[in-house]
Amino acid sequence: MTTAKNTIFIADDELIIRQGLMCIIDWEELGFQIIGDASNGEDALHAIIEKKPDVVMLDIRMPKLTGLEVVEKARKQGYTGKIIILSGYSEFSYAQKAIRYGVEYYLTKPIDETELYDTIFEIKETLLKEQTGSPIFDEEYLARTRNMVLYDVLTGHIKPNALDAVKLHLDSDCYQVIIYESYSRHASNIRYPFSELLNVTNEDNFSYEQILLDKNQVLLLKGTFIQKKFRDFLAHYEKEQKPQKNSPLDSLFITYGRIVYTPEDIHISYNEALQLLNRRFFCEHRQHTIGYEMLPDMKSQTSFTLDESALKNYLEKFAGYIQAGGRNQVAETLNELEKKLYCSEDDIHKIKLFLTDLYLSIKEKIAHLYHNISIPFPGNTEIISRINEKYYLYEIITLFSEQFEIIMQTTFSSSAGNVMDDIIYYIEHNYMDNIKLETIAPLFGYNSSYLGKLFSKKVGVGFNAFVDHVRIEHSKELLKNTDLKVYEIAERVGYRNVDYFHTKFKKYVEQSPAEFRRN
Repeated sequence: MTTAKNTIFIADDELIIRQGLMCIIDWEELGFQIIGDASNGEDALHAIIEKKPDVVMLDIRMPKLTGLEVVEKARKQGYTGKIIILSGYSEFSYAQKAIRYGVEYYLTKPIDETELYDTIFEIKETLLKEQTGSPIFDEEYLARTRNMVLYDVLTGHIKPNALDAVKLHLDSDCYQVIIYESYSRHASNIRYPFSELLNVTNEDNFSYEQILLDKNQVLLLKGTFIQKKFRDFLAHYEKEQKPQKNSPLDSLFITYGRIVYTPEDIHISYNEALQLLNRRFFCEHRQHTIGYEMLPDMKSQTSFTLDESALKNYLEKFAGYIQAGGRNQVAETLNELEKKLYCSEDDIHKIKLFLTDLYLSIKEKIAHLYHNISIPFPGNTEIISRINEKYYLYEIITLFSEQFEIIMQTTFSSSAGNVMDDIIYYIEHNYMDNIKLETIAPLFGYNSSYLGKLFSKKVGVGFNAFVDHVRIEHSKELLKNTDLKVYEIAERVGYRNVDYFHTKFKKYVEQSPAEFRRN
């Protein structure tokens, strides 16, 4: 009996690329069968909807329909397979948009054989898990009718009066809702009965009610006795700094709402516990419990909007500090970003997408600036996957910190001897931008006025004069070795006004740009 192969479809407008992709790795060995190819977007979309391949390799730019349009239309028509985007360097922004349609895999042309193999192998593992998965049935479903009523009480769909509370065994002097779920990603199948954790009996549901909602264990504590037991448990629980592996303290994450005193208010306690569960992403390292008093007051906080302006702001900050070797500034800015994201009203998926866009944008800028240096960047698919799989924001911030340190160790001259060498190095790599002393000084931890005096003393010329000198030297090379027009050269070296460029060029070279080119 032969094992069914996963199917793959290739779409690219260049025949040589399609043929190369078919031969670059051993698809059969990996368990894949190529079921077709297309040279334009319309044909690709038709084949994807008709054949429903497990995997599609899709060029981002094709005639008739772009790859991005194919992804969007295919998703709207119900296609759920894996998509690998193939993109050239200049089409990076298109690939970013494709991520928003659930595209998790992104390869840059020319395709690297190892990166392609690793991506296909990862997809194969994912497909295998999806294909062999089976539904899990819990014993709680045997009490479905009672659970439906309890669900309505917790969510506020019904608000029982005193008589109803007696009939439902919900009569008590106080109530509190807690939710617990697996804390360790490696211990997701471990179940600890709540009665064992609190060391209590629960005959006829006297002490608490328990229900499974959205795969989370929800408990309604009834009465002061069980609430005292819970407080004692928390006091012991939160003291544990290094719980044993697979112990209750290692595998549980607990949220709890406030204590309420009437059955009608039970839903308030539940909603608070649920909100906290949804904010688990923002927990600190080894934080196992969150209570209602830790809910942020969003009204008193300034909301942080995840838009292009915020992305550009942090891109410029991080790129600048990384080039300056400003480790303290990088750390401070990461801390600032983490705090702002905590106050964001966007969902976790959008926050992760924002951070993915930010890292890939920083990678693109640094790789462009230091194109002659081999920086050990992770592949785009790898970084997208690593950010997406993180449970917590602090893990992503740590990942950023580690990656930025690697970049700085590779590009930053730690043996430069003094900060002036590093500033000069920065200017020589960023002269084409709108460089000002006021913006550079904070990158290196200096006051702009003091740095200006220090620069003049150490280098022998003023900061602005040195920047002009660097720009004019680069413009001379462009005048000699290219056919670019003078205004184009002015823009390339950082002068937005061509008349100003003429003035500066004549001052330093004693000729106009046109005369210099003729001579």
